[in-house]
Amino acid sequence: MPSDSPLPPRTRKLVDDCFLHDSERLRHDEAIALLRERVSAVAESETIALEEAAGRILAEPVIAPRNVPLTDNSAMDGYAFAQGAYDATGGFFPIDQRIPAGHPSPEPLLPGRAARIFTGAVMPLGADTVAMQEDCEQHEQDGAPFVIIPPGLKRGANVRLAGEDVAEGAALIPAGSRLRPQEIAAIASIGQNRVTVSRKLKVAILSTGDEIVRPGSPIAPGQVYDSNVYLLRALLESVGVEVTDLGVLPDDPDTIRSTIRKASQTHQAILSSGGASRGEEDHLVAALDALGTRHMWQLAIKPGRPMNFGQIDDCIMLGLPGNPVAAMVCFLLYVRPVLIAMSGAPWPDPVRLPLPAAFEIKKKKTGRREFSRGWLTRDDEGRLLVDKFERDGSGLITGLREADGLIEIAEDVTGIKRGDIVSFIPFTEFGLPGK
Repeated sequence: MPSDSPLPPRTRKLVDDCFLHDSERLRHDEAIALLRERVSAVAESETIALEEAAGRILAEPVIAPRNVPLTDNSAMDGYAFAQGAYDATGGFFPIDQRIPAGHPSPEPLLPGRAARIFTGAVMPLGADTVAMQEDCEQHEQDGAPFVIIPPGLKRGANVRLAGEDVAEGAALIPAGSRLRPQEIAAIASIGQNRVTVSRKLKVAILSTGDEIVRPGSPIAPGQVYDSNVYLLRALLESVGVEVTDLGVLPDDPDTIRSTIRKASQTHQAILSSGGASRGEEDHLVAALDALGTRHMWQLAIKPGRPMNFGQIDDCIMLGLPGNPVAAMVCFLLYVRPVLIAMSGAPWPDPVRLPLPAAFEIKKKKTGRREFSRGWLTRDDEGRLLVDKFERDGSGLITGLREADGLIEIAEDVTGIKRGDIVSFIPFTEFGLPGK
């Protein structure tokens, strides 16, 4: 949703040399290390209802005000008794209480007696063990109920102790955590219905180029539909930011400069695609030079080499390549973690799976890291392998659709044979759903 309201006050700002580096073409690890060192949290906080908190980043730790469970309770439907009376009674227990969940017994359990108890019910005073109802025999003698409990139960069997899940005063969830359904449930379990989270970053996206038209419009020879804006908007929404679409800007320096200047005053980041090179019509770079500080990054990666970073005052500007594959790869590797760190969460380092290759690369250029589109497969014996999209063109959206992750190939690798171990990063590591 577009937003032209001023940004909330910030407690921390980006430093002027946030992306400053002497190297003309940064290696992947250098770029990651520099970003991790220099990018800091800028998002302010707000308190929201728990039902609205899924996917948000926690700004303050959640401390448990009470034990979970609150009291000792039964984990089963069965019979509660005191282990000390077990041997003395020979497993024969008169039943003198019935305790449903939510209705604690006000009376302690008499010695040598058992209580009929149900899952979640509070253990009566004097009882420490529960026998499953399936293992017991209930009878009557002289009109009074009794139960025969088989031998072999240990003290504390089938009992959930107070504080077993969470102890009173424990730090339940640390600040910086992204709230998944399981964290939401944990917060609800301590009786808390509101949480303090980081405000969503305001991120503006734009496309540039006289040849770019939005879907739904007629297309002429020499023009191309803008798929990147939809790709990047969906990727941004997976991060959990507030997105403003600035539209397609013409190749006009004044229009680009005025649009960027205005957006930088109301957003924490501006994300563009295309125009990231140094050509005569790449006005984005010139606009950034005029308005702020440019830290041009020619990255030693494939795809995605023509990518730039900079800042206008306290607003970061990220210029992605125009080809959709390169735009998505650069977003996942660099933009996504930057935005997450700015939102107050730890820098996300994706897990890499070492897997045998089901493909060959006869010759690879050294000195750059490559990220190919790949997917998991199995050989005839059921062993997990990774295969790659046959064509490497960075404009082929089909490769993104077929893939369920990225194959990372290091700078010093000169070729890959079938069976060589390669690193595979599933798209799920970037917060995207699997196929």
